Formats: sequence, C-alpha cells, structure tokens
Amino acid sequence: MRFYHRFLLWLLMALAAPVAVAVPPIKPAAEAPAVPADTLGRETPRSMVAGLIGALAELDYDRAAQFLDIPAPANNRQQLNAASQARAFHALLDDNGSLKPFAALSNADTGRLDDDLPADQEIIGEVKLQGKEVPILLTRGADGEHQIWRVSKETLAQIAAAAKGAPAAQPPAKNETLVAGAPLKDWGVLLGLGVVVFGGLWIVSFICVTVIRRLVADPAASSGYRFAEAALPPLSLLIAVFVFYNWADQLPVSIVARQTLLRYTGVITAIALVWFGLRLVDGIADLAVARMQRHQRRQIVSVIILARRTVKFLLLAFAGIGILGTFGIDVTTGIAALGIGGIALALGAQKTVENLVGSVTIIADRPLQVGDFVRVGDVVGTVEDIGIRSSRIRTGERTVVTVPNGDLSARQIENYAERDRFLFNPVIAIAYGTTSAKLREAIRIVQQVLAGHEKMAEGARARLGNITDRAFNIEVFSYIDVPEFDVQVIVREELLLAIYEQLEAAGIGLAFPTQTILCAPAEGVSPQPS
Repeated sequence: MRFYHRFLLWLLMALAAPVAVAVPPIKPAAEAPAVPADTLGRETPRSMVAGLIGALAELDYDRAAQFLDIPAPANNRQQLNAASQARAFHALLDDNGSLKPFAALSNADTGRLDDDLPADQEIIGEVKLQGKEVPILLTRGADGEHQIWRVSKETLAQIAAAAKGAPAAQPPAKNETLVAGAPLKDWGVLLGLGVVVFGGLWIVSFICVTVIRRLVADPAASSGYRFAEAALPPLSLLIAVFVFYNWADQLPVSIVARQTLLRYTGVITAIALVWFGLRLVDGIADLAVARMQRHQRRQIVSVIILARRTVKFLLLAFAGIGILGTFGIDVTTGIAALGIGGIALALGAQKTVENLVGSVTIIADRPLQVGDFVRVGDVVGTVEDIGIRSSRIRTGERTVVTVPNGDLSARQIENYAERDRFLFNPVIAIAYGTTSAKLREAIRIVQQVLAGHEKMAEGARARLGNITDRAFNIEVFSYIDVPEFDVQVIVREELLLAIYEQLEAAGIGLAFPTQTILCAPAEGVSPQPS
C-alpha cells in the first residue's frame, strides 16, 4: 500500500502545485541586494534533485558530489573520494532507490513546512538496503552566500552502515550504450512497460464502451452510456499512469531513466484529468440542455452553455500551468508580469470587459434566449448562440449576424417568441356604390366570421371605421389566440378567405383603387364625370 499512498500524495501535489505558485510573494518595501543564484541550482529541493539527476546522467561524479553534504575536497585524493561516494550513491539509486516524482517535490527555498520535519530538512526518497528502508534526507545549510539543499551526512552515514557486507552496486559503465544518461536497455524496459500498460487499458476501455453500447437500446438517449463513453477513455489513461508509476518505481533500472519518465507522467496525468473533465462537462451539459429543451426552459440553456465554456477554460488554464511547472518553467514570473501590466491590459480590453458584463446581463435579465425569433436593431432572425463575447442570430436569408453582447444588451430587443397571441386587424374596404343596408350586412358578416372561429380571442371587434375618398373601411381589431407563428398564419388565411367568400355570396364587392375626374363644362352645360 506504500506505493498507493505515495502516488495519491504525488497526484495531489501535482494538482496543488500550480495553485501554490500562482500568487507571487509580496516584496518588502526595501530589499536587500540580490544574491547571485547557485550555479548548481540547489536552492530548492526540486531544483536540487533535477541538478543531481542531470549530473548523474552525464556521469559527472565530481559535480554530483557537490549535491552531497560532504566537506569540499582540498586535494586530488579527497576529490576522488567524493566522486567515489557520488558513484556509489548513483549505483544504490539504480538498484534499490527511489525518488519522489518531480511534482511532489517542493519548489520553495524553505522546502515543505507541513511534513513534521525540522524546517531545514526534507525527505526526497528512500533506499532499500538489506531489508531496511533508509530515507534520503536533505538538509539546508550555508555555502558561501547561498542557502542550499544537499543530501544529508546522516543519510550518507546510514547508507554506508547498511551497505557494509553487501555486494557493491555498480553504476552504468561509460562504455555502455547510454541514451540521455541511462542505458538503452533500461529505456526499452520502461517504454515497453508504458506501451503495455497504456495500450492494454485503452483496449479494455474500448471494449467496455462497445459492450455498453450494444446492451443499451438507445445509446443516444442513455445517460449511463454517454457517461461511460465520456469517462472511460480518460479514466483508463489515469489508471494507466497509476499502474505505470507503481510498477516502474519497483524496477531495478537506471534512476535517470526512471526519474525522467516519472517526471513527465505528471504531464500525462494533467492531460488525463483535463480530458476527463472536458468530456464529463460536455456530457453533463448535453444532458442538461436536452432536459431543459424538453421542459421548454430555454433560458437555462444559455446559462448552461456559458457555464460549460467557463469551466472548460478554467480546466485548460490550470492544466497549462501544471504542464509548464512540470517542464520546470516558473509561472510565478509570468503571473507577476500580468499583474504589473494589469492596468494597461484593462485599458486596452474595455470592450472585452463590456462584452463580458453584457453577456452576464443578458443571461440574468433574459431578454432573449437560444431559439427565440427576435429583432435587434435592423437584424431580424433566430438566436442560435449566446456566447461569452457575442451572440449569433440566423437571419431569414440564412446568413449569420454576430452581435457583441455589450452592444446587444444596450439595444432595444423585440422578442417575437414571447408573444402569447397575434394581432389580427385587417381593413376591409367596401366599394362605393354599396347601399347602406349592404354595408351593414358586410359589417355583420365580418363580425360573424370573427365570432365563429374557435381560435379567436374574446373581444374581437369589427366596425365601420372610416369613409375615405375611395372606399368604406371596416376596421377589424382582434387577436388570434395561438402562440405559434406557423399556426397563426393558417388561422389568418382561414379568416380572410371566409370573409371574402361570404361577402362575395352576399353580392358585396370589395373596393379597388379608383379616381373620379370632373372635366370643366362649357357654358350652359352641366359637368359630367368621366
């Protein structure tokens, strides 16, 4: 179970490390003169281990000895002795040692302060000798102007005492085929293990998804299948990382190869977690959108879409920070630079901030939703998407108009989808020459048609509204009591046809544009219209 606990600790440290470095420390008002950095990079436990692995990879035992807490050699004999100690330490790490993964090592110059160890001590791994597990302890001490971390004298003494009587381990020979500081066969063992583990679990996840798809009657509508399809591939990758870490840590292969690959499994872990998170967010969002659409709660759809994009952006951002940290790139400096340039960025991003505020306003106030038919200024169409920066409207000509949300929230929005009924107010023009009795009959006909249709709302009116220079106008004011646009078009057609048919049957004609011209008569002759 020791490996499981160590893996979980490493995973938590990998996720927490980006957050820990995200906030730059507050500098005092008056700073002391800057001290040049240690040329070997021994200021933090993480950089110390990276430097030690680099020296061992190059088989530079004179440099590797400087990572051990031993007196500085004063002559060639002492230097040879120090290099011999470094060579023996390398061999022990290859055969029976293990170091914590890169992400689990502290990147602070003070080390971890919550590990129940003195402030100047840090455990970075262990060595097994004759059934004993000897922890590899670092101590922090002064080296000239620097405070550096080195493998402690206590650890070196324990290793020397436990190694008495045991066969001496041998580091890689210089004439052996080395790749990046480790024997080629060791790289082959580790990479082969990785191919078997990752490939095997990927095949298992594919088989599981295929079986579930065949067992489910309607995969597209099954939340269980959609969850399995989204979760199993990245979950298999995450499990593969755990299995690889557990097995690779127990193999007697070069510590350089082992530590290098285990260091970059943190990248795969971040990718697996983000992949799992992205697919899980998409799956949950799709199910939620489908459910909201079935319940006609379209305003929630916009909120779900915005929340999905926000969560995915945050996942990608944290993953990027974690991956950069794994490659040894200090993100603190970059974030501090963003803080320094924050004011200039804010001044240059006023429109972006305005659009973000506009999108929040649209979602909170809900003047329109995805699927609504709206008029925004001169744009008339169906809302297809409400994004973080802008919204898209599909016009009747099938073009897409993109409107920034800041502009959209400030405009007058006419939402046709919110109508509960449609206005029906045609003007029925009766021709001149119609008698008053026929005119009254025409008004009754229109009123009866309105009253006799089941889709008309109560209170429909039809009255002689005006006598113009061309016709008698019967003005209708009523509502078609349906919310659907397509239905009201049919009802409107039925009403107009019924009015025309009954007027035609009653012998009442509709007016058409006419004009009467009176010519000036000759003297003694009455004027005649023409």
